[in-house]
Amino acid sequence: MTPLLATCLNGHVYLVGRMTKAPVLDLLLHELSLAAPAGFAVGLHIRYVSPLIMVNTYPDTWQEVYTSKLYGLRDPTLAWGLSHTGTRRWSQIGLPDPFGILDESAEYGLRYGMIASIGPMSSRTIAGASRADREFTDDEMELIYRIVHRMHDLSEPPARLSKAQADALKRIAEGDRHAAAAAKLGISESAFKARLTSARQKLMARTTAEAVQRAKEYGLI
Repeated sequence: MTPLLATCLNGHVYLVGRMTKAPVLDLLLHELSLAAPAGFAVGLHIRYVSPLIMVNTYPDTWQEVYTSKLYGLRDPTLAWGLSHTGTRRWSQIGLPDPFGILDESAEYGLRYGMIASIGPMSSRTIAGASRADREFTDDEMELIYRIVHRMHDLSEPPARLSKAQADALKRIAEGDRHAAAAAKLGISESAFKARLTSARQKLMARTTAEAVQRAKEYGLI
């Protein structure tokens, strides 16, 4: 199965298939794509506004419009997801849409949709799914909710790093190059790089810089 493309809001792009627990997450993303024929967008573990992982398969043209018009700050479906948990059809959200975002999205094939919201406010996962032909049934919404809930559980940020992982990231955070950091820790450079790799995998980061940033945000270093 070809890994799906994932894009974080900080601009980094990487393949889901390269992440820790990739086979299961990649399978769940595939299942979600089948359940949402017009596309989906899912932000996993939204903290401090940005999600840990963001995957968006809506049409590129709609994504460009959505971004350029700052609809993320005005989207009633997102507002519902931030203030509720569970599922709701877009047509039943009951929130104002003064910018006509839902009507405009229909012009790009996103005529019917649903929102799923999971987890505490401190680490909320929100997913939108759409189809062009009809409303989602209750059973379809339940299926999507279960898929997203499983993704939420699998991508839970770690509560701690091993001492070796934390020490390696601290050295990088303090500006050391690999050789110097390895010497300070009394290990070989290859062993130091292996510690960085394991830290990136645990934090589901594409680069060491991302791993350092996430470790700081989570209070792990």
